[in-house]
This record gives sequence, C-alpha cells and structure tokens, in this order.
Amino acid sequence: MIDVYSETIAITEDERTSIVRAAQAALDSEQRDGDLTILIDTPERIRTLNREFRNVDRVTDVLTFPAWEGEISLSADGYLGDIMICYDRAKEQAEEFGHSLRRELSFLAVHGVLHLLGYDHMTEADEKRMREKQTAILEGIGVTR
Repeated sequence: MIDVYSETIAITEDERTSIVRAAQAALDSEQRDGDLTILIDTPERIRTLNREFRNVDRVTDVLTFPAWEGEISLSADGYLGDIMICYDRAKEQAEEFGHSLRRELSFLAVHGVLHLLGYDHMTEADEKRMREKQTAILEGIGVTR
C-alpha cells in the first residue's frame, strides 16, 4: 500500500492520485511489492530533516528513508520506507522546468521510490541509469513534460 499524507500542506485529490500512480508505476517497473509512505511537507521541515539525517543544511525537493540497511530487502512486514516531498520546491521546479506541478510531483514520487529500491545518482553512470528509468516510468503512465 502507498499512503500519501500531508499534515501541513493542502494537496488536491488529483495531486494525491498522481503521486500514488507514479509511485506504483515505479514499483511495477522493478516488479516489486511493498508498502511505503509519502509525506508532503514544508521547506522548513525538509531542511530540518536534511540537516539531521544528511548533514546538509538546505531545503531539498525529496528525501528518502529506506526501511532497510545494508543490502536492499523488504522489512519483515513488507515496508520499504518513507519519502518526503517538499511541496514548495515541487512548485518552484515545475515553473522553472516549464511543466505542470502534477508532472513534478509524479517525478519526485518516482525518484523517491527508485531510491528506496536502491537506485542512486552518485556517479555519472548511475545518474544516467536512474534518469532513463525515471523517464521511462513517467512516459509509461503518460506523464511527460
């Protein structure tokens, strides 16, 4: 199950549906099952958690908190982890890149799920692989720029 929460940001049902659809498409692309939570939050909260967990004192668009450590696997209860999306950054990036907020939220959901599944972008090769995967997933559900 994919749960989307927003305690401080009012998101629309369409945005919530788009986020769940994109996250599920990312899981399906890897033929994976598992539960995860996506929290839509404020820049202040994202910055605090980014500082606490990554030692990076700035706002970022998405943070992931895998339930696993070491080798990737499902936790005993099938929980993959948590994703936090900064709604304000998503809005800014949608405007900056000239596409819809729905597209940006979908992209960030896919990006977060791929991180939970072990993808990363620390090297150029890994970044290219992840970017291609993201594009294919989004195109597969009809979400384009």
